[in-house]
Amino acid sequence: MNKWTIYVIALGVFLTATSELVVSGILRVLAKDLNISIAFAGQLITAYSLAFAIGTPILVSLTSRLGRRKVLLGAMAAFIMGCLLSFWSSDISTLIASRIILGVSSGVYIVAAFGAAAKIVPPEKIGSAISTIVLGFSSAMILGVPIGISITNWLNWHAIFLILALMSLLVTFVIFRLLPEIEGDAPTSFRQQFKVLGSAVIVSGLFLTFFRESGNSVLFTYLTPFMQDILQLKASNISIVMLVFGIFGAVGTRFGGYGIDRWGAARIIAFSTIVHIVVLALLPLFAGSTLIGLLLISIMMVSLFMAGPATQTYFIQQEPQSSSLVLSLNTSIIHLGLATGAGAGGAMISANSTVLYNPWMASFIIVLALLSAFISFSMGKKRLSNLQKRLTL
Repeated sequence: MNKWTIYVIALGVFLTATSELVVSGILRVLAKDLNISIAFAGQLITAYSLAFAIGTPILVSLTSRLGRRKVLLGAMAAFIMGCLLSFWSSDISTLIASRIILGVSSGVYIVAAFGAAAKIVPPEKIGSAISTIVLGFSSAMILGVPIGISITNWLNWHAIFLILALMSLLVTFVIFRLLPEIEGDAPTSFRQQFKVLGSAVIVSGLFLTFFRESGNSVLFTYLTPFMQDILQLKASNISIVMLVFGIFGAVGTRFGGYGIDRWGAARIIAFSTIVHIVVLALLPLFAGSTLIGLLLISIMMVSLFMAGPATQTYFIQQEPQSSSLVLSLNTSIIHLGLATGAGAGGAMISANSTVLYNPWMASFIIVLALLSAFISFSMGKKRLSNLQKRLTL
């Protein structure tokens, strides 16, 4: 297998993530072009997230026995159709329909990408492989969204989706030519697959994801007003600062992959989460200090993106026979956590008339994530101990 194949798979993740993230950056343009309100245009994001969260686990479960190559090609084909439908959309109804297709196909693709990456490298390199896939998503934050906004200003928003479709066609061709067939999950019934939800290790791990993403969203949804109102950052500097944050996130992703292979996924999850909690707790104490505040957020970006590949790897290691289903459930929980945190953060702002205290709320919620992680780790060790006892009997 060509060593560049995994980077091509990650490029597919970059394209699917860009289709998700770019809409928030061009929301005002979409609203004006479609002659609808900003609030109504926001339903494009809701439609994508709901389709991603609900459709992904179902389709991943139904396709779990299929080879990862087939699933990647099928998901990418559906993604291309969704992009073309977006390109041809002239009304909000058609565009929402395209967002539903894009949400489901993106979810299935990224789960299949994680599964493929974990199976085409040696066990000791899983962390690095997973971090490469996650890097595709973080790169969409760094490059995909700014490029999408530039394309909109240069041409129009329709052009974004045509370019995504053409690039996705290239990715599909390379996967078809270079990626060997990779076996899916072990043959199990639909009912048996969902028995993983009875595992305390997995359920507490999913709570880790939910609380962490909720806590992140409490601040990150309102990060721009926090930097402007609390850290006194000029509006003209926001874009370059966000770019720098994205670069720190990419560094965190790569360091997380290295750390997983060297120290294990559980230790990286614990370390990055503790750093995250401490930084959030410190942020309000440096209100008005632009440099220190931005430095703290940069550290937080590193810790946040370190945790991503570590969590994915942890789930794969805990349930290798049902990894596709568990990863799809995890991605659904991520979107649910983001929505919950955004609502909680908004309520916090309404109650205090300031975004100053959102980091403290976020810190408290991520403490719950850390507790969930320790419960999962403890249950995992207990399960491994019981298994070893049975094997010695």
